[in-house]
Amino acid sequence: MALKKILVLGVGAQGSAAARRLDEDPGVAEIVCADYDKKAVDNLVNDLKKAKGTQVDAHSKDSIVAAAQGVDLILNALPLECTKNVLDAALEVKANYQDYAATTALHEDWVESIRIQYNEYGPKFEAIGRTAIVGTGSAPGLICAATRDAMRYLDTCDTIYNIVWEGVEAKRFQPFWWSPVTALHDMSEEAYAFIDGKLVRTPAFDLPIKRQYDYMDEEITFVEHCHDEPIHYSFNAEKFFKGAKNAYFKYAGAGVDFSKPLYRAGLLSHNTETIKGVEIAPFDVVLAHVPPAPKFKEEIKEIIDEGLVSDSGCMVIEAYGKKDGKDVLVETHVNAPGLVESYEKSGITAEMYLTGQGGYLFTKLFVNDKFDQTGLISSDMLTFEQVDAYFEYAAELDITLDTKVKEL
Repeated sequence: MALKKILVLGVGAQGSAAARRLDEDPGVAEIVCADYDKKAVDNLVNDLKKAKGTQVDAHSKDSIVAAAQGVDLILNALPLECTKNVLDAALEVKANYQDYAATTALHEDWVESIRIQYNEYGPKFEAIGRTAIVGTGSAPGLICAATRDAMRYLDTCDTIYNIVWEGVEAKRFQPFWWSPVTALHDMSEEAYAFIDGKLVRTPAFDLPIKRQYDYMDEEITFVEHCHDEPIHYSFNAEKFFKGAKNAYFKYAGAGVDFSKPLYRAGLLSHNTETIKGVEIAPFDVVLAHVPPAPKFKEEIKEIIDEGLVSDSGCMVIEAYGKKDGKDVLVETHVNAPGLVESYEKSGITAEMYLTGQGGYLFTKLFVNDKFDQTGLISSDMLTFEQVDAYFEYAAELDITLDTKVKEL
């Protein structure tokens, strides 16, 4: 197995977490850390053994190409608007490609943009004998691998729920632990659900379901949220999800509680309006007042030392279907460290632990030559052997699955 050279493009909360793990991986020879923020690059590279840094303007494909010379894999941890440039750069330098979430950079319609990734970029990567895998953070990513794992317990699947509760809340104002612009974009959109075999739009914060799992002190209400998973599952239902006809992403937590009243008041609108002679989009005003996700060890420690309101959460897959002619529920819980434990283990937040390191686990599949697919796949299209390898790696980070099959 040849040692790999990897370009980590974007050194925010998630890219930096992945880079730190790659620095410790014996299969990695060199890491190129790249971002427009040279100070952030330098701060990260100074902590790593195998890394060198460079400044990149990701709005220029040529700038990315220059940084990507000789790399085996480009790990794209940039804002979604840059995805087209990164995909095109990967093709030009004949590198493998990985990102964290779907984008509208290829088409203004999100579903069509994903379709273009599969149908247009897939054949291009196949033609150069390379693999592109998209949606590889925690959700999408880790949760998709866990959903694939649930399929091994079913003969046929009818309905999939991906359920996430962001239960980490600081005493200070910190509604999001990942990119606020991405979070607020997701909060401001109608959601997608796969219902009766069709992908449909659903109202944001609507179609509530209530759950109280054993480790919850109270019942939690989960609502619709604009996310990648139902879209990918709709494309891959027959081949990878036992013919599923329904798939939902349900969300709860401090970010939802913060965003819902803003959405209802029209304050997440992207449409400009004139207020006291000033033309402005309400979304931009809200975004300007939301703090960035903490990514440096000292600021994370400061938040913990100030105190937490709660340090909990859940990531659950409920897959309903049939096994041996009986109606069953496959209920899978993802166990992972909370904020305090993530900091104690790795000096990072729980979000970075799951998303940045969840992404790293897909990178580790590349590093260990576990991908025999060429073309473009999403994280829900792993083989069961790849799923097993993924969770074998995850267990080393104390990320595990607890699965129960219940007759209904």
